[in-house]
Amino acid sequence: MNKTVLDLWVGLLVLAGLGALLFLALKVGSTSAIDASNSYEVVARFENIGGLKLRAPVKSAGVVVGRVADIRFDNDTFEAAVTLRLDKRYGFPRDSSASILTSGLLGEQYIGLDAGGDSVKLKANDRILITQDAVVLENLIGRFLYDKAQEGTPQ
Repeated sequence: MNKTVLDLWVGLLVLAGLGALLFLALKVGSTSAIDASNSYEVVARFENIGGLKLRAPVKSAGVVVGRVADIRFDNDTFEAAVTLRLDKRYGFPRDSSASILTSGLLGEQYIGLDAGGDSVKLKANDRILITQDAVVLENLIGRFLYDKAQEGTPQ
């Protein structure tokens, strides 16, 4: 009987530990979640988004001001339409620009917002017109090698 009680307690401790790990994983996964009721969505279109993923951060001056809410392919313009969910506390001018940037040399990609000078602010469902595509490392290397090969070709 004593061994059964001990096994029961060990089982309960293992379940509590697994529950704590699950709780921490969920908490870390949504540490900077943007509440839908306290946010607004804007759309930015890019010709190439590289490795941008859903829930990637949207940063301005290094501060997370939102998250990527949706990524769609537009069959009419052949561009990626990226929906950004921005916190209402941060009002950006209508002429702000969005760029796809990389943390470090090979880090995760995020959207960088640079504020413009317009006095009118972006509002829900507006479109950011000034965008800069992701820099794809493979394309840069290919272009560099092509240029080097052209320099070595006799005229």
